[in-house]
Amino acid sequence: MQKSFILQNIVSNIIEKIKKQDFLVYFRKLSIIELSDTKITFWVVSGFMKDNLEAKFHKEILEASKAENQNIEEIEFKIDLNIDNPSNKDVIDCASFYKDFNKSKKSAKVTNSWNLELKTTKTVNKRYTLANFVVGSDSQLAYSACEAVCRNPGKSYNPLYIYWDVWLGKTHLLQATWNEIIKKFKEKNVVYTTADKFITEYVTAVKKRSIERLREKYKEVDVLIIDDVQFLSKKEQTQNELYNIFNILYEQNKQIVISWDRAPKELEELEPRLRSRFEWGITVDIWRPDFETRLAILQEKAREREFMIPQDVAEYIAANVTENVRELEWVLNQMVAEYELSGQTPALAKIAEKLKKLSFTTDMLGQTKNSQKTMIKSYEDIIKKVSDHFWIETEWILWQNRKKEFMIPRQVSMYLLKTKMNYTYERIWNIFSGRNHAAVLYSCKQLEKMIKKDQTLLHEVNTIRDSIWI
Repeated sequence: MQKSFILQNIVSNIIEKIKKQDFLVYFRKLSIIELSDTKITFWVVSGFMKDNLEAKFHKEILEASKAENQNIEEIEFKIDLNIDNPSNKDVIDCASFYKDFNKSKKSAKVTNSWNLELKTTKTVNKRYTLANFVVGSDSQLAYSACEAVCRNPGKSYNPLYIYWDVWLGKTHLLQATWNEIIKKFKEKNVVYTTADKFITEYVTAVKKRSIERLREKYKEVDVLIIDDVQFLSKKEQTQNELYNIFNILYEQNKQIVISWDRAPKELEELEPRLRSRFEWGITVDIWRPDFETRLAILQEKAREREFMIPQDVAEYIAANVTENVRELEWVLNQMVAEYELSGQTPALAKIAEKLKKLSFTTDMLGQTKNSQKTMIKSYEDIIKKVSDHFWIETEWILWQNRKKEFMIPRQVSMYLLKTKMNYTYERIWNIFSGRNHAAVLYSCKQLEKMIKKDQTLLHEVNTIRDSIWI
């Protein structure tokens, strides 16, 4: 399947380079038999075709192959006496291919549908702006980077790579960036898309044999924003196409903004050459908001809904709903719905009871807000705080002892280093006796699963988290 896609793209490139008559005379049927990083070997119909392609069109075919993969240095032709076998699905009949290609090209000129799609990004929410994005210590750097991009697209922080956990406001920030740029630069072609939509677009282009049109479409982009790029994992051909588009835009100083749920070095599912492209610019991250930011987000979203929340209720929710922005919105929606159905304003006791039923922690606000907070300056301070809380020695957390009484404090320490200190998985692994980053990622995910089921453990984690400040 990979050879077939590559061959289709190469033949499309060849059509753009030579005369129609030459193509129909000298190109009959082609297939790829060998494909390496630097060489492609083609099957051809006969010795006549092999000799003519080598003598007359070697340069054009090599250039078309390089356009598909810039590492290609050599091409070769061999004769396949069975190339006319109808069961061979990887063979291209060049005459039929040319006819379909030409038809698609004419259709594109008539409708201009690709450019129309570029100018209208209907998936962006106009309500998302930089002005109504609540900035906290967890998101200050990402916000400032997006603000700089909006002031001068293509000149500041290009490419801009933002990574974060799910439901922390990244869609708001990315779409706000799109809204801000089109407002300031009406002449610019600004596209916001998601990885899954890009995959669908690529697959459609392959089916219609219109890869070159897809590239032409993105060549016209001035600012490209791609959200949730993690969905490109294991999609090798789509990654390859994004790599080509990335290079085209970067060389023209076009602005690129990309989001993922991990740092670039942790993207093992991504092709190394594409991962390295993401590391060319600036990398910023967003993590779980602190109490003050959660409170501000809740109050801002309530204001947008024209819904009044008593201060004590808002503070209680912000203190207990700690995972992400989506959960805050969900709790707010519950309160709004109850008010609209019953006419009752939210009361603290009732909200506490509801959060308990919904499996959120139910610590009273005063117990966390008034507790003594510790200034955290390094990872040692975090580990010391956890060891004191669980009444164990610091060394027991750092050692690879798998007993539960040591393993959970170790996971809590890793989790806090990730969420409070914004350490990368690689840095955390170096702290904990050289554990690899996959083990650290697994530990953090396991703890997240456990605290959703174990209210006691959730209370322990929240108590530690709310007693530290950075």
